[in-house]
Amino acid sequence: MAIALGTKAPDFTLKTKRGEDLKDIKLSDNFGKKKTVLLFFPLAFTGVCTKELCEVSGGLSAYEKLDATVYALSVDSPFAQEAWADKEKISLTLLSDLNKEVSKAYGTLLPDLIGLGSVSARAAFVIDKTGVIRYSEQTPTPLELPNFEKIKAALSSC
Repeated sequence: MAIALGTKAPDFTLKTKRGEDLKDIKLSDNFGKKKTVLLFFPLAFTGVCTKELCEVSGGLSAYEKLDATVYALSVDSPFAQEAWADKEKISLTLLSDLNKEVSKAYGTLLPDLIGLGSVSARAAFVIDKTGVIRYSEQTPTPLELPNFEKIKAALSSC
């Protein structure tokens, strides 16, 4: 079950890769500056995940207008995420939770997905500037997308 509203967001530092270098992204670097949307997704190079992140990438300016940074997390390596982002023109920052610790901390780790082992569930969190979770959703199945209108409404109200 996904972490509850009103909870302090578990901090993390994860790798992202675009271009030459691996880069560390630390969640708490946003605290006091911007709101944050975390989108957990099962696996790169899959149909529903591609649809979700392409749609969010295409509408990224709406999140920026709401003073939010959007990160998408999966258990894929940063190298696989980069190849997928390049292929599909995904522009948001992808974070590699390869050791699955962040997915566990947020309560989104599925024990097994169609015999492939543990992966992140599809989930969304809105974190306010103080680091508190203001919206939390885990979809009933990985085939369903989060409610992006509710995510934007939560961003507007915090």
